[in-house]
Amino acid sequence: MPLTTTTLGAYPKPDYVPTPSWFDSPEAQANPSQAYQLYLQNLPENIEEILVKATHEVIQLQVDCGIDIPTDGEIRRENYIYYQCRNFQGFDFENLTKLSLRNGAWEAEVPTISGKIEAGEPILPSDYQIAQAATQNPIKITLPGPLTIVGSTANIYYDDPAKLGADLAKALNREVLALVEAGCKWIQIDEPVFARTPEPALDYGFANLEQCFDGVPDDVTKVVHMCCGYPRFLDDHEYEKADRNVYFKLADAIDQSCIDAISIEDAHVYNDLTLLEKFQNTAVLFGSIAIAKSRVEPVEEIANRLNQALQHIDADRLIVAPDCGLGFLTQELTIQKLTNMSKAAKMVG
Repeated sequence: MPLTTTTLGAYPKPDYVPTPSWFDSPEAQANPSQAYQLYLQNLPENIEEILVKATHEVIQLQVDCGIDIPTDGEIRRENYIYYQCRNFQGFDFENLTKLSLRNGAWEAEVPTISGKIEAGEPILPSDYQIAQAATQNPIKITLPGPLTIVGSTANIYYDDPAKLGADLAKALNREVLALVEAGCKWIQIDEPVFARTPEPALDYGFANLEQCFDGVPDDVTKVVHMCCGYPRFLDDHEYEKADRNVYFKLADAIDQSCIDAISIEDAHVYNDLTLLEKFQNTAVLFGSIAIAKSRVEPVEEIANRLNQALQHIDADRLIVAPDCGLGFLTQELTIQKLTNMSKAAKMVG
């Protein structure tokens, strides 16, 4: 049997989509909220038609490339974190705070937590239903995790980071359970900040994830994505990613948690593949194409690395994926990379 393939979140927005994107430029990353506020004030009358068309288009492109479990491409989101946070009480998107984030790798004007976090009416079930209508393949929907939300915002309300994480987890759990009720079978929570701050991840981050997935039935696959961070732009060779040796520090906690599948990077920089042996219960979404390099990985190169991985983990627990979201790539590069990745997955297993 060929290995299963999936994507992890963002897909390049078609040119006709007016929704701003965090990936557009370093300037957009420095103040992702400003452009989105202007967008909300000047929505085209047919914006829903545009977003549905684009969502269906990028899902079909993924399927045509051989992806078994596509995402909705996050077409509606200017930033995968803030899209969700706008739906929670307690976030101030008017009074932004300038912060240095990701260990100094990102400076931005960010929303401020100025009150108690409370869930709003769930927004992701509608996104899921629109996306699932485009294909018979199961759609995976993504959410930002509590620690990553904290790491991308300013906080002037909570004096206990563990309490803040717990309140965020409760709010996210409402979205997760609403997705379950809507029929979603693949739900992914993104926690890249775990790789940069393993101590709080181990102290209370995994407890937060347990709360996020509380009440999720066994027939739903609970995925957590732990990449090592986005660069500022495509082919940014000086960007300092998180130390991937952190995966070894987190592996035991991952394997003992409720997580069914963990997503890790391997394409940008290869891991010591003995890491895979630490996952005795957990499936691995194995990063097989780089998302911030314009070089297209040959099929044989990807297949060779997958065969190496299979020396350390059973084929039924190895899922082939990109390192992270694909928003920095052009449409052409995305199709080439995903097609080669899918061909490689069919060659091994």
